[in-house]
Amino acid sequence: MLIIQKEFAGFSDTNERLDLLAIDKQGALVLIENKLDDTGRDVTWQALKYASYCSSLSKENIRSIFQEYLDRKGPGEDAKKVLVEFLDADDYEEIALNKGLTQRIILIAANFRKEVTSTILWLLNFRMRIQCFRVTPWRSGDEVFLDVDQIIPTKDAEAYMIGLAAKSLDEVEAAAEEKNRNRERRKFWAELLELAGPKITRYANISPSTTSDLVAGSGVRGVPFKFVASRSYGRVELYIDRGDKEENKEIFNELQSQRSSIEAIFKGPLTWERLDDRRASRIKTELAGDPFDDAQRQALMSFMIDAMVRFENALKEPLARIQVRLRAKSADEELSQ
Repeated sequence: MLIIQKEFAGFSDTNERLDLLAIDKQGALVLIENKLDDTGRDVTWQALKYASYCSSLSKENIRSIFQEYLDRKGPGEDAKKVLVEFLDADDYEEIALNKGLTQRIILIAANFRKEVTSTILWLLNFRMRIQCFRVTPWRSGDEVFLDVDQIIPTKDAEAYMIGLAAKSLDEVEAAAEEKNRNRERRKFWAELLELAGPKITRYANISPSTTSDLVAGSGVRGVPFKFVASRSYGRVELYIDRGDKEENKEIFNELQSQRSSIEAIFKGPLTWERLDDRRASRIKTELAGDPFDDAQRQALMSFMIDAMVRFENALKEPLARIQVRLRAKSADEELSQ
């Protein structure tokens, strides 16, 4: 680290002073607070205040603060030049300082109170970059030595704790995102079902859900019609999965053999996915877009409803013939038993 100020008092509307202000090799500000003996109860709050104050310091602010420190130490050194050398850069203009929420906090004391360590361990769960060092001085003759131990996070567990904190926060954020996504999905399906009601009777008794699809029977078991909505498309499909791969492929082949007439009635091309590496097969049509974006929602709903009406019409007779064939096959099997 490079110390850029001591007893830093450059906080607006406050007389508080930070013991040491530094930057690390990534250009992040490092706030260092030293306590001679005991940390006291309020050191964590004090450090967090300092971090919030320093978070708004610009690159020019930092250069000015450092230049003032250099001038006080001994005039002649240029802050820009020292920063460029420390950060192994070629030019001052290319270096970045204090980007985003990258501020680090280092607390140094002889003893850390339980309420301090407890608070810091909790803050680590939120990816805050805090380290605690316990310093013990001892004398040998005329010389004074310091034992410096990193106690939070412990050196051996630092990478693990950082990873665990990141995982915990990711899980919290993912849960919040999932909750929001579920709310958006339910709202989308409710609106689509209301608009589709007069046109698509098979969805009359289907309720809005938080799933990515809405399923309605086609008259053939295991071969439902589906509305599907993801962040990147709105889709209408016939999903073929009766539990038996061979039977699924037979049904798909039978429908695909009538492709030209089905697409003529549909009045457009369809995507035929036999999905040989999977048990199920699918026939679909989709439109790229985000159904949960207000600007795109109405257009995608209109596409999906119109496509489903034409989809049902195009597949009604082929599915009826398949249903007759499957019933006859089932009856034959019962007789043979």
